[in-house]
Amino acid sequence: MRTLKAFWWKLYPNDDEHRWMPLIWLPFMVWFFVGPMWKHYGPLGWAINTLAGFVFILLYLQAFSRPEPYKLMSMLAMMTMAAIFVPLNDGAVGFLIYAAAAAGFHTNLRRVSLLIGLDLAILGYYVYRLHLPLPFWGSMLLLIILVGFGNHYGALSHCAAEKLRVANEEIEHLAKVAERERIARDLHDLLGHTLSLITLKAELARKLVDRDPQSAKHEMQDVEQTSRAALADVREAISGYRGKGLAAELIRARQTLETAGITVDCAMAEVSLSPAQEDVLALALREAVTNVVRHAQAQRCSVRLSRDREACTLEIADNGRGADAPEGNGLRGMRERLEAIGGSLQRQTRAGTRLLIHLPLASAASALRN
Repeated sequence: MRTLKAFWWKLYPNDDEHRWMPLIWLPFMVWFFVGPMWKHYGPLGWAINTLAGFVFILLYLQAFSRPEPYKLMSMLAMMTMAAIFVPLNDGAVGFLIYAAAAAGFHTNLRRVSLLIGLDLAILGYYVYRLHLPLPFWGSMLLLIILVGFGNHYGALSHCAAEKLRVANEEIEHLAKVAERERIARDLHDLLGHTLSLITLKAELARKLVDRDPQSAKHEMQDVEQTSRAALADVREAISGYRGKGLAAELIRARQTLETAGITVDCAMAEVSLSPAQEDVLALALREAVTNVVRHAQAQRCSVRLSRDREACTLEIADNGRGADAPEGNGLRGMRERLEAIGGSLQRQTRAGTRLLIHLPLASAASALRN
């Protein structure tokens, strides 16, 4: 039983959407099976006719379910059987329609036209040879053309729909990947900065707890407030509505640097930016300040925002140890964000570390309009 079922599924068309299509026309094969009744065949003739009918059904299903070149071989075999059995059984004329239906399920118009042309040539030969009446062969001619090219149009439509479905799935996949990367970058920037600040304040509170409990209490209150702010930032980043602007980030940067014992020098020019551009600059400033606190071992840090007629520049420079180490996730994420909005990032590591962030104002204006 399992062997018979496996054999059937190999014959059954493997296209889920059109699995039923070849089977719906098989009941018309009844005219071939009852054909011997009008010809008064004997038992041997009935047996041969019935066997031929089942072989044709096998070829018909193979023409839909098997890969190339078996499909083409099956269709040619179907036409050959039609050419052999039309003089013996009037129902075999239907073989030509079945062959046209199978040929039409191909997206190559030239191949479909050649196969349907061969089908029509066989019909034309027997119209001449057997003197078939006009209503009969005219109907067959129309059916072969309509079924063959109709199935071809259906195959093209199905192929276009499949391409569109695959393209939509790819777009959806890329959108998910981009969103995961955005969340990863934002969480790195947000949590890296905030956890550094919490660590600094916790260390300061530990040092003050014995000699100045009131100051230690004040620092722990700051830790609590910073933790709550970090939680809000994470929620905003996940939902896609993050950042409170460059001015607010500058205040946080000054607070973080001063808590770490670093002298801060700030100079900010008035620059009109879109919210998206300002958000990217704010996150870049946050990442840069976090790196200064973590790695620079600096005593001074300057933050300057300037502009000219075509671009604005954000400069973060410290007098720390500097390093030519490869870029980490933070700098890489910063560079990706800037490049996505037309900006650029330069890193200089002589006599400390200096980050230069350039943002064309035309790009910012474009982002604002979009």
